[in-house]
Amino acid sequence: MPITESSKIWMDGSLVDWKDANVHVLSHGLHYGSGVFEGIRAYSTDQGPAVFRLQDHVDRFFNSAKMLLMEIPFTNKTIFDAIKETVHVNGLDSCYIRPIAFLGYGEMGLNPLMCKTSVSIAVWPWGTYLGEDGLQNGIRTKVSSWQRHDPNSVPPAVKCTGMYVNSSLAKVEAIKSGYDECILLNPQGEVAECTGENIFVIKNNALITPPISSGALDGITRDSIMRVASDMGYQVKEQTLLRSDLYIADEAFLTGTAAEVVPIASVDDREIGSGKPGEMTKRLQNAFFSIVRGENGKYKDWLEYVV
Repeated sequence: MPITESSKIWMDGSLVDWKDANVHVLSHGLHYGSGVFEGIRAYSTDQGPAVFRLQDHVDRFFNSAKMLLMEIPFTNKTIFDAIKETVHVNGLDSCYIRPIAFLGYGEMGLNPLMCKTSVSIAVWPWGTYLGEDGLQNGIRTKVSSWQRHDPNSVPPAVKCTGMYVNSSLAKVEAIKSGYDECILLNPQGEVAECTGENIFVIKNNALITPPISSGALDGITRDSIMRVASDMGYQVKEQTLLRSDLYIADEAFLTGTAAEVVPIASVDDREIGSGKPGEMTKRLQNAFFSIVRGENGKYKDWLEYVV
């Protein structure tokens, strides 16, 4: 999906014009994928733009850096406030937010310990990642030929820039094969997640998602849906899933900051249920959008208002 330019980008403590947000070609992160990032959304509400679960995202941003031994040269609160400032200064009612920390220019080679870390925050208007039709009617998925990372190779818990080559390979496979999205299995053949989203199935009125130990990212939208579903009275389980479990699910959907909550119509050409969004999926999807738009006071603590 093309990026629509906004006005300012926060770079290492200063706001610069979009066109001037540049880095050196010999930055370590460009050569070795040494960076961490977050995907965050701000939504339009009656009280102005509100960032969804901002503190949780900032905490995960710092945790990712810690796991890679990257020292972010700003405090958690500084990044928290800078995200709000960047949304505000660009005058956006709703937007996608991309904080990134990466190893910059100055050192080259596989040892990253001497490199300085740079941090940037960009925001821009961004619609539904998997398209409005997919959001309403469901998407076609396939199981990828590419495996999700083994946790003893690279840690799946980290939102690391270089590690997303794995997701990009699977995404391209899906598109070139005529599907909307791919589902990745871990080296043990268990369902992990999609290229940038967590996955849920519904079977016998229970909501089931793979555990983090299967290679799934500890998604913030994932956590939100699990908590909302539990509050609605549904049984919620973290449980190992095989691809065959996907084929015979009553319903299925995926979650993510960019994708939000998207029904899955089929997996490997097997229709899920009726092939249309199921009732539980639609209820959870509607609940999610009500929350992020500030229409459900029960979850008001999940919204951080920009002004």
